[in-house]
Amino acid sequence: MLAKANRITRGADYRAAVRRGARFTGANTVTYIRPNPDSSVVRFGFIVSKAVGNAVGRNLVRRRLKAAAYELLPQYSAATDGESGMDVVVRALPASAQAPWASLHEELLRASARHTNRSNTSRTPTSKGSVRP
Repeated sequence: MLAKANRITRGADYRAAVRRGARFTGANTVTYIRPNPDSSVVRFGFIVSKAVGNAVGRNLVRRRLKAAAYELLPQYSAATDGESGMDVVVRALPASAQAPWASLHEELLRASARHTNRSNTSRTPTSKGSVRP
């Protein structure tokens, strides 16, 4: 289970991550990742709407996402620069109700890798006229 420090609890933080965060879409989830200079930890939030299913199905999906996030927490923490934290909001799509845990885990892992690659390439200095690989 995620520690309290690793959970997004305020609605304003959810809105900020969804509106201003980088979006990574998978078959079962949409992941929003936003740097958080106010915090030094990685925080996760989960959005599972009624479109996913009944209460039992939604809670199952939420528990699977939380377990995947807990396992990937060290990898997300390594992606930060150590000084500022990161807010990660995962929105479950209706297809996630039938998705196995491994597939949800893979999507969160892929989002982390894509975010790391995106932030590394955006920091690469380029001179005028040169082309990024």
